[in-house]
Amino acid sequence: MDFNKLFNSIPEPIVVLSPEYKVVAATDAFLESSLRTRDQLIGLHFLLEAFPERENSYQDNAVKKGLDQVLQTKKAVRLEAMRYDIQKPESQGGGYEVRFWEVNQTPILDSEGNVEYIMQKPLDVTEREVSQVALQKSEEKFKVMAEALPQLIYTVEPGGKTSYFNKRWEEYTGINLETLLQINWDQIIHPDDLENTLAKWETAAKEGAEMQMELRMRDKNGTYRWHLSRSIPMKDAEGNITIWIGSSTDIHDTRKLVQELLDSNEQMALLSDQVQHAYEKAESERKTLERLIMEAPAMFVILRGPEHRFELMNDKYQQLYPGRNLIGMPLGETLPDIKAQGFIKLLDRVYETGETYIAEGVPIILPKGGTDEMEERFFNFSYQPVYEAGKITGILAFGYDITNEILFKKKLEDLSSL
Repeated sequence: MDFNKLFNSIPEPIVVLSPEYKVVAATDAFLESSLRTRDQLIGLHFLLEAFPERENSYQDNAVKKGLDQVLQTKKAVRLEAMRYDIQKPESQGGGYEVRFWEVNQTPILDSEGNVEYIMQKPLDVTEREVSQVALQKSEEKFKVMAEALPQLIYTVEPGGKTSYFNKRWEEYTGINLETLLQINWDQIIHPDDLENTLAKWETAAKEGAEMQMELRMRDKNGTYRWHLSRSIPMKDAEGNITIWIGSSTDIHDTRKLVQELLDSNEQMALLSDQVQHAYEKAESERKTLERLIMEAPAMFVILRGPEHRFELMNDKYQQLYPGRNLIGMPLGETLPDIKAQGFIKLLDRVYETGETYIAEGVPIILPKGGTDEMEERFFNFSYQPVYEAGKITGILAFGYDITNEILFKKKLEDLSSL
């Protein structure tokens, strides 16, 4: 039997080393995964010649440390997932290819119990590790943007367990986030609204549909305030719910204002109905989250560097300038009308000082419907510094249009003066 042929044909990536860490044999599967031929490996030092690590020294090489341990203990060693890039041959353009591996190193002992060979079996887990890194970055970006929202943001696992609250919850309820994750909703929701809330949630969870309702929630002073709460199911490619993302927006003052208007004069019932309709439309456009972050009804944009270059924006912001490609462009150069209104100076101050800037009811002159005609609109917005490694690298701008609310309040003021 040709044992060399048999070994080479094993469908597993295996390389055999001498106690001096020189390559003795390698399966075809190992050659394929390592981008080498047998002639390029046999007889070479495994780490110094065949696969030198480009970032760490030979003594700090994790694979060498594992091999040393095998020699010392004469026992198998398993190395957890680690990055070890593979140098590509010149025929493939040279350079290095990013790889992640899990490695099993097994001693082969002679008749006297000494290590005669070391068999190493590397498992390429690059795709899994890269996906995990991408997922982690996505989650970090979600949390950065969720923390910047003025709404109360939360996530719920498919089984119904709440897994995340943004910092606004702690500020609103006076309960620290760790405790919030442990308590039941009945400690926050008004007793008269609890049964209906749980029933709607149960129906939404069963049907996998969005849920929206108004309910009262207790603040840190023990006062119950009305909120517009909405939960959206996020699904995978197969249609399975992976997580629920929800928001609660304080509508207490507006609701109270509408109720006072209804109670003040029965003759204004028809007008009140119209105002209520306008209010509901404004709340739907301004305060609820159509899709969290990129599909939110609010405007999000990340400006990178001291030039405030557009790095990321959602559709709501892009709608202000339809058809214009803003990504990568500096704000002051691309939108001179915004610069002329003094907003670049505000951004510069946040970038230089690290102090969040919050403004309410600010008038801004913008293009009307993507035309050259300009109109005045009103916004609540905030500029929040973005940090990387303790250094300010950009600004997260969040804002929403309150033009309808301003006009609504003005209309109420006019009515009150009659």
